[in-house]
Amino acid sequence: MTAPAHPVIGVLALQGDVREHLVALVAAGAVARPVRRPEELAQVAGLVIPGGESTTISKLAHLFGMMEPLRERVRSGMPVYGTCAGLILLADKILDPRSGQETIGGIEMIVRRNAFGRQNESFEAAVEVAGVEGGPVEGVFIRAPWVESVGADVEVLAEYDGHIVAVRQGRVLATSFHPELTGDHRMHGLFADMVRAAG
Repeated sequence: MTAPAHPVIGVLALQGDVREHLVALVAAGAVARPVRRPEELAQVAGLVIPGGESTTISKLAHLFGMMEPLRERVRSGMPVYGTCAGLILLADKILDPRSGQETIGGIEMIVRRNAFGRQNESFEAAVEVAGVEGGPVEGVFIRAPWVESVGADVEVLAEYDGHIVAVRQGRVLATSFHPELTGDHRMHGLFADMVRAAG
């Protein structure tokens, strides 16, 4: 059975850069759809969890009845890509969680929220990402987390200033930065390829 050339990939549309991710996924050859409810989640082959505010996304996921369906799809092997807040939500552990903050899990890592500073300390930087050809990816870091430590099965794809900023474990991919804000769609291309490979 051949993988679909244009896989259907959802963007969790509870908060964050939803439109920008939809545009980037289409540019990467996917069919892109916003996902807010369990029945919409059931219709996609992969999912992007965008940046935003990780505590807010976690609370909204509960409100929309999405938290358990999300965890179940990740456990069952659906490819997922989290950016910034999405990286936090895919972590098994947060160093400094806010009260009541939960994660979906999927990557054996410990993350630190807002590690690169506050909103006014946002910056752009060129990041070499393993598996992405054509030179560095331009990373936009906005109140970005970093990865403090990873488990044995986690592949570190990129570091910046001595800190881990991109990781992959199986079918789950995460970056501290926002590739959807730059017009460079190679990270979304990498993820679309992961979804195709998953069949």
